[in-house]
Amino acid sequence: MTKSPESLAKLFGYRFGDPGFLKQALVHRSAGSRNNERLEFLGDAVLGCVIADEVFARYPGAREGELSRLRSTLVRRESLAELANELDIGAYLKLGPGERKSGGHHRQSILADAFEAVLGAIYLDGGFEPCQRAIVALFAKKLDAIADLDQLKDSKTQLQEYLQSQHKPLPEYTVIEVAGEAHAQSFRVRCAVDDTGIEPTEGRARNRRHAEQEAAGKMLAQLGAS
Repeated sequence: MTKSPESLAKLFGYRFGDPGFLKQALVHRSAGSRNNERLEFLGDAVLGCVIADEVFARYPGAREGELSRLRSTLVRRESLAELANELDIGAYLKLGPGERKSGGHHRQSILADAFEAVLGAIYLDGGFEPCQRAIVALFAKKLDAIADLDQLKDSKTQLQEYLQSQHKPLPEYTVIEVAGEAHAQSFRVRCAVDDTGIEPTEGRARNRRHAEQEAAGKMLAQLGAS
């Protein structure tokens, strides 16, 4: 590691009583059996709880599904990796030789997991309240800038609600191609809507759900509803 873990702790607004928790949080599984996976599990749970509490308080009129989407938007891997990059967590990580050579210090999944592991370390060392304070402070800008609730709906939900409002049939999704090896498959999905005069749209992604979302987004655009 090129930087002192203590300097990272300051960025989280916390001082460890037992620095060993933080050191473990910065060890990737490729670097040894005593790594950050268990701390990541714990940090993920605390993060989800704190963010759920924040969006619940900020959006008193939101329904359960809307609250879930708000929380998911904030704690998804891309969001956590973005915060980890801002904190330069990659510079503190201990990785195995293979991960170092393949650019693990910059990989989104590794950065997001390490971010959660540090939160887990704070929770173990100091309890819930300091961990909560760190999370709220780190997510302050994202919480303040969060989009309108309607904009958080995924493409499939938006398409379904639009078609229902127009009294049109619901879309049908069909997998028309699955390519590649089992560990690296690619799905091609068609989205068709009857009684609209619109040709079916297609989406391609690494999993069926994302392919359906892409196809639904294209259908929304064709319908002029996006």
